[in-house]
Amino acid sequence: MKKIVLLFVAFSCCSCREPVKKNSKKLGQCLDSNCCCDYSLTSISQTLGAVGEKVANMAEKITFLEAKLQKTEEEVLELRSTTGATPQVAFSAALRDSGSGNTGPFTVVTPLKYKRVFSNTGNCYNPSTGIFTAVVKGMYFFRFSMFNNLSRNPSSVTSLMKNGVRLTSVWDTSGSDANDMGSNAAVIPLEVGDNVYVELAAHRLVYDDSMNYNTFGGFLLFAM
Repeated sequence: MKKIVLLFVAFSCCSCREPVKKNSKKLGQCLDSNCCCDYSLTSISQTLGAVGEKVANMAEKITFLEAKLQKTEEEVLELRSTTGATPQVAFSAALRDSGSGNTGPFTVVTPLKYKRVFSNTGNCYNPSTGIFTAVVKGMYFFRFSMFNNLSRNPSSVTSLMKNGVRLTSVWDTSGSDANDMGSNAAVIPLEVGDNVYVELAAHRLVYDDSMNYNTFGGFLLFAM
């Protein structure tokens, strides 16, 4: 860059001096006014200063972008090291976080809120609502268990739901025997944003204590 500028300056000065040699009458005018070389040098100096300022600004922007790119690369590497470059989604929870007793009955169908969370990789399960929300499109496995109450009425009925549609259910009514327990499961495809939860039927109830009989869990088999 410096060589180009110097050559340009030399060429400008030579171009200025050549006509002066051929026409001595103009020599005085050129020397008195310092019209040629001085003007060219001043113009080049101003242009070069403006270019230098732009180059400095560009250098600052490039430095900022390089730092940002490096940080992004580090975050990607960290994410890959923790996930193995494969989405990881899994959760498991029990119905009660403490105490014992019945859940229900309710006058309407109600999602069960499994409050004691054993694991929640990916943070897709919300214990405040009892709803699992898919953040990765893929094939999933879900399983739930139900523990019946001791009373004959009401009986216990729970269902695995996907976006409000019933998939599988567990049902039992206590009779002369003691508590009964059942479970069910399903392998289903989910789109991003799909909801899966366990629903307690209206006017039904389930019983649980510190043994954690009622559970809900699932995990991503593979992304699609």
